Amino acid sequence: MKFAHAGRRLSGIVVPLSAIRSDSSPGCGEFPDLERFGDLSSAWNCDLIQLLPVNDSGFQSSPYFALSAFALNPIYIKIGDLPEISESSSEARPLAAQASELRDEAHALVERFSDSDRVPYEELLKAKLELLRKIWSTANSAKIKTGSALDSELDAWIVTNPWVKSYAAFVALKSQNSERPWWEWLRYVDPTPEDIESLWRTRPFVAELRFWAWLQMRAAEQFSKAADYLAGKGIALMGDIPILMNKDSADVWALRHFFRLDLAAGAPPDMYAALGQNWGFPVYDWTALEREGYSFWTDRLTESAKYYSCYRIDHVLGFFRIWSLSSRESSGALGRFIPDIPITRRELSELVFSPERIRWLSQPHVPGARLVQTSGEAAAKGAIAAALDRIGEEELFLFKPSIKGEKDIEALPSLSPAARDCLVAAWRDRALFEYETDSFVATWSFHSTTCWPTLFEKERADLESLIGRHRAQSEVLWAQTGKRLLSVLVKAVDMLPCAEDLGAVPDCVPKGLEELGILGLRVLRWTRKWSERGQPYLPVSEYPELSVACASVHDSSSLREWWEAEADRDWTWRFAASTLGRDLGPCPDKLDADQVETILELIARSASRFAVYPIQDLLAMSEKLRPLDPKSERINVPGTVGIGNWSYRIPYSIDQILAEKKLATKVHALVKRREAVCPGAPAPRR
Repeated sequence: MKFAHAGRRLSGIVVPLSAIRSDSSPGCGEFPDLERFGDLSSAWNCDLIQLLPVNDSGFQSSPYFALSAFALNPIYIKIGDLPEISESSSEARPLAAQASELRDEAHALVERFSDSDRVPYEELLKAKLELLRKIWSTANSAKIKTGSALDSELDAWIVTNPWVKSYAAFVALKSQNSERPWWEWLRYVDPTPEDIESLWRTRPFVAELRFWAWLQMRAAEQFSKAADYLAGKGIALMGDIPILMNKDSADVWALRHFFRLDLAAGAPPDMYAALGQNWGFPVYDWTALEREGYSFWTDRLTESAKYYSCYRIDHVLGFFRIWSLSSRESSGALGRFIPDIPITRRELSELVFSPERIRWLSQPHVPGARLVQTSGEAAAKGAIAAALDRIGEEELFLFKPSIKGEKDIEALPSLSPAARDCLVAAWRDRALFEYETDSFVATWSFHSTTCWPTLFEKERADLESLIGRHRAQSEVLWAQTGKRLLSVLVKAVDMLPCAEDLGAVPDCVPKGLEELGILGLRVLRWTRKWSERGQPYLPVSEYPELSVACASVHDSSSLREWWEAEADRDWTWRFAASTLGRDLGPCPDKLDADQVETILELIARSASRFAVYPIQDLLAMSEKLRPLDPKSERINVPGTVGIGNWSYRIPYSIDQILAEKKLATKVHALVKRREAVCPGAPAPRR
């Protein structure tokens, strides 16, 4: 869908579709609810709605663990609107009695889940799929008796959406294998295209495949209708496209040659995660993708363009370089960027590092005394026997060749917890990481390793200089890589690209995004002059025009929780007073409704192309609509698996929110303030 707001500054609302509550939604938002949410957006004079991913993620509530890059999540289908049971549909007439009973069941499902405070994801999905199967069975029964056109309609849809064949086969086989990941199946672990086509000719299995294809057809119809409604109201719909794919997905299963399963993507250590992050997603084989014209990505964007006019690329840094870990590592500590320019053994030798010195830098040396101290003598002996080889006659050990990563240590059955922790910590303790024979990179924390202070001053200086040169050379390579790959995306569709560029961002990233016209992300709390004393906030007037400004994101605390638990409040309050040019009074420990509006006004005053507000932060401007506990506003805590993650649901229905005129006035004021600061912004709709 073409972006119709070129060059205009927009104000928007960020919301997970699952969080939307309407009078007819059963425990989570559904595709048709976007139309009513568009009415709310229009009433507030907002021109953009930004969604989190809506891909099918099976029984995993995180939308970033999708089963497919193309398939929509059937949990968002509004069952009562299906033509197979709708009162106004001719398709429901042949079996009117059964259709009426199914409508009653759909209504009962709404009644059962509608009062849920959080999204009851797994329970709701199971209930929906059960009812959808009954509707499909009824529709097929009617087809046999009346010669329904459903078969020809579905056949035509499959032809124009060929990705659905591998997706349906994958989901059906996964169900047949008790939802186990594909690498644990007994058959079809490594399918050929012919295998998948054969499944579509195998009766009665084909009936199951057609069920999943039918779900996708109806989901696409409902989503397209809602997207067209928003476009008709002049509202841009922004989608979210994660860069990486779940290893247990239809795409990795069927398109194995596009992915490197020996590597897992993640993030290097930072202030929030001392050991980095290991997401477990396979890394792309960009060479294989290039050979096929990057078809996986161009097809993916073409599918997204059916609904969206702009899109957010999650973790855009991964197009420049991706933090990659051996599939045998469990943390994100011992990784490297791909692409990279390795330090070679020859270069180290030229710095007069002997083979023994190189081994000292690149292979952990574990003192026996450390194991005894941390785990006791008996446990230490067991750990040495299971995992280590002695160096000569010393009480110093190297890991056995069979140990290739943290998972290998953690899997040893004989280790005590203390010995295991000691060995895992020792495994990471190296200044250089030899990821391939004679190819090294500096580890992220090489300065704090055991071996580093033992080097002579000249050795440290020479090695640091070598590491620095390779870093500079790699940045040139990253810039070239990012420009080449992102150019493919920019040219593929006429959607406006935006990017999530948070984290340890090399200098080449913002420059590359600007050259390609891709909007970056500026989150108030993290948009600071980090290299300056005190790390002051960057003035919002200096945010790049090619950016999206916001106060919080789905992986962070909400504005109110951040203020109470994380923010340097006094500094931020002074920054707000200086930016807004007025006395704000004493700095509060907690933000009341008006003070939330004050902070959000900073976003409205930014020079960014888009100013977007998570729905939680907007509702926090209303004492009536905000929840008592700010923690309940959080969507996800990265690196954790908890029942609260990905279950946020707006406490009130769209109609109840629309009735709050005081809140509407505040949102109008934010939009109007933005128009005053940014004269190029569109005039408010009436």
